[in-house]
Amino acid sequence: MSDTRSTESFTFAMGEFEATFPRDRHYAKNHMWAQCIEPGSGSKGSTWRFGLSAYAVRLLQDVYFLDWEVEAPSAVEHRQMIGAIESKKAESDLYAPVAGTLSAINEHVLSDPSLINADPYGAGWMIELDVAPDGSGVLLSPDQYADHLTEAWKVAQRTIKGQANF
Repeated sequence: MSDTRSTESFTFAMGEFEATFPRDRHYAKNHMWAQCIEPGSGSKGSTWRFGLSAYAVRLLQDVYFLDWEVEAPSAVEHRQMIGAIESKKAESDLYAPVAGTLSAINEHVLSDPSLINADPYGAGWMIELDVAPDGSGVLLSPDQYADHLTEAWKVAQRTIKGQANF
């Protein structure tokens, strides 16, 4: 496992695979990236766009199905189940990375989930949330996320090897 940090991105080695993560965004512990697309002012919150990080995309591999439990606009709580994703490797529930109002769902990804694999930090974005001024505080900086990946990768390796309970 290695971590190479630059000014524009950082990389993280997942076995023989190296994933790259842009530094122009924040990250959630559930391996979603977050980019502020409309900053708030005063008491008005900001709008954040979310998608799956390269780490999540690598573990899932070939995403082929995406389903949302909530529709825009809907209030969501931090860690509330908002949908499900299926891929070659796994089926998993999706949880809200922060509390806020789900303001948009990327319809292109809904109709073609492979965009998540092809362009996870661009066209593969999944949702937008309007977040209260202090609501994005649970998001990690790129450096904090790099540290989180080190621990997450240890757990993933144990799980892959069938040793999750050790």
